[in-house]
Amino acid sequence: MRIFQVDSFTDKPFTGNPAGVCISPEDIPDSEMLNIAKEMNLPETAFLQGNGVGYNLRWFTSHTEIELCGHATLASAHILWETGYLSPDEIVRFDTLSGELTAKKNGEWIDLDFPAEYETNADTPVEIADALGVQPIYVGKNRFDYLVEVESEEMVRNIKPNFDLLKKVPSRGIIVTSRADTGKYDFVSRFFAPAIGVDEDPVTGSAHCCLGPYWKSRLNKSRFEAFQLSERGGVVRVEVKSDRVILSGQAVTVIEGEIIL
Repeated sequence: MRIFQVDSFTDKPFTGNPAGVCISPEDIPDSEMLNIAKEMNLPETAFLQGNGVGYNLRWFTSHTEIELCGHATLASAHILWETGYLSPDEIVRFDTLSGELTAKKNGEWIDLDFPAEYETNADTPVEIADALGVQPIYVGKNRFDYLVEVESEEMVRNIKPNFDLLKKVPSRGIIVTSRADTGKYDFVSRFFAPAIGVDEDPVTGSAHCCLGPYWKSRLNKSRFEAFQLSERGGVVRVEVKSDRVILSGQAVTVIEGEIIL
């Protein structure tokens, strides 16, 4: 099978969020997909298989399958166009655990059409406050994650989480966010998901399905330029359209080859 490693939400190699992309001509057992994801040892590895009208798409961390992943979807669309599986003017249609997702080229950027993941106000689990060592302004939760707003970009940047405590939080992950300090970006964030084997995800597309609607209600606008403050860092453009969110990013292929089973 052909396999690739792509850096997503960046236009420079060795930044953004690395994803594996595995294109299979036939069904692969779930256990084999998990083994490949463990071998790749990346935040997520995407598995693609043509279905006649588009592609079946599944995502695995080194620990488990997940229901929604932005950066590995971006990487998958990028590979399908770059390697000639699809022409650049074709829209990519993915059949996933979160329904149909689409991707289309927009100049040097790729637009992903994802579901909006609205949060609602939630009590703060004691593990979150203790693990992050910060006092939240607001805590909410959606079907995947907790969202924690804090006072400043500096506070987001300087958090040093206790990942053993965060593993005990009953959610996929924890989004920490604040308004950006400069005019270049609207908001910043970080994302921690030790419960699924990813202590800190470099750039998390699916988290912006929650961050977009959240900041729309606070900043009274629907288009955003966002930056994820991980060590690698990455830029996500976000547009909120009712129950959908358009996530836009760039991607760079860094490794390609074959995996022999």
